[in-house]
Amino acid sequence: MNLRQIEVFRAVMLAGSVTDAARLLHVSQPGISRMLGHIETQLGIALFERQKGRLLPTPEAQVLYAEVEQVYRGVKRIDDRAAALKTGSQLTLRVLASPSTALELVPQAVAALSAQFPQATLFMETLPAREMVSQLLNHEADVAISTLPIEHPLLKAAVLGHWTLACVFPKGHAFEAQAALNPRDILQERLIGFSPDTPQGRILVEWRREHRMDLQAPIEVRDVHAAGALAASGAGVAVVDSLTARAWGGDKLAFRPITGTPAYEICAVTHLNLPPSMLLKAFVAGVAAVY
Repeated sequence: MNLRQIEVFRAVMLAGSVTDAARLLHVSQPGISRMLGHIETQLGIALFERQKGRLLPTPEAQVLYAEVEQVYRGVKRIDDRAAALKTGSQLTLRVLASPSTALELVPQAVAALSAQFPQATLFMETLPAREMVSQLLNHEADVAISTLPIEHPLLKAAVLGHWTLACVFPKGHAFEAQAALNPRDILQERLIGFSPDTPQGRILVEWRREHRMDLQAPIEVRDVHAAGALAASGAGVAVVDSLTARAWGGDKLAFRPITGTPAYEICAVTHLNLPPSMLLKAFVAGVAAVY
């Protein structure tokens, strides 16, 4: 029996007559009668006895109907599961975020995704770019939002936006009177320095050489969060990424953009050979919208 035959047989079992079965399936009565006759001929057994316009199922039909109902229950479960997938039920998304995007950009996108797919399960972890690769390759994460280039033959990156450098300083600092700062302004301040292998560290060294100025940086860090905490405590001013600067609000810190600084890409990095789920597509679109 094919699926159409199963559908007609079940309708006749439920309705008890050709007329009512035709009404149930929104088809003509002759079509139901022909299909029913074809089913009985094909199976070589009588499924119904005709009595005064009614169809009485034979014991063989009852046995067959029990099997048909199992099929329909399975189809119903498939339909229910397909409908549930639209709300994210039983779907998961594992997100990696670089430290600066984990402050505001990614959390806002994750929150919006959770509201859009309330039954989905979302995981978020903050990692440096160098540690994201293995998780993506091992399918331990679905997407990484990175502020540094990630190059691997099995990974692909989609550019969602750009970030630049900004200067953070304690509230009340003279820099608040300026709309933007230039490197010479910053080099004249007591700086919270960065290790030379960081983007901030490299650009501070370049500024020092370009402007032939000494770098007053008695405190050195590797982490922008430490730099921000030190700046808020009055230890100096710090050059951080614009994402982090924008996320740090409150009463202690202010920030200004820095003129002439390079732009760096914000990328969504995924596995090249894995098609994106609807959750992943919605999340990436959400990150771009938040930015």
